[in-house]
Formats: sequence, C-alpha cells, structure tokens
Amino acid sequence: MSSFVAAPASNSGTSSLLIYAFLVLLVGYMFITQRRRKKAIQSLQASLGVGDEISTTSGLLGRITTLDDRIATIEVSPGVNVRFDRRAIAGPAPAASESSTPASSTITSSTITSSTSETDTPSDPTSPTD
Repeated sequence: MSSFVAAPASNSGTSSLLIYAFLVLLVGYMFITQRRRKKAIQSLQASLGVGDEISTTSGLLGRITTLDDRIATIEVSPGVNVRFDRRAIAGPAPAASESSTPASSTITSSTITSSTSETDTPSDPTSPTD
C-alpha cells in the first residue's frame, strides 16, 4: 500500500486535461444537436398549410382549418374545431393503417359450439367436498 502512496502523480495533468476536453466535446455536441432540432422544427412550422393532417404534441390528430402566425385551428371531428398554439404541432399525422382485426375473426353463432361436461357445472358451496 505504501507503494501507491509513494508513487509520483506524473500524469495527473494529462488526465485532468482529458476530462476537461471530454466535457467541452460533450457540451459542443449538445449545442449542435439542439441547433439541428431547432432547424427541423422551424422547417416544419414553415411547411404547415390549411388542409394538412397533423398530430399535436399531446397526441391529438386533426386537420388544419385556419392558420395564423401563432394559432392553428384544428378540426378533430366534423364540426369540432380546437385552437392550438402552432408550437404544439408535432408533425404530420401518422398514416392510417389497415384494420387490426381481420374479417375472419368475426364470431357467428354457427362457430360457437357448446359442450357441457361434468366439470363445467357450477359447484355448490354448501355441499361437502372430499
């Protein structure tokens, strides 16, 4: 243990310099990614137009009916208009997918077969059990 204490700290300056360099690179990376995100949002806002189907940051889907510098009016259902701040528009609405339930999963009375056995009968809670 005394050999660790007596060892000179010859590369402590280099290691602290590497730590500072890493921190500078990390902060630089954060600024660059934030700048890219801001440009993407600005291009999205510039491309918005009346009639576009959009999704909001809260997950509301609708079609833009009127567009102002700060406010977008979105029709979420026929005759139902909601006003949103333009900054709350996340992007274009996701494409509508096919119905998740196939037509063959429809249950008809001919596909239901009832089979009763002794194990299907309800038990009587007052009867003694073995």
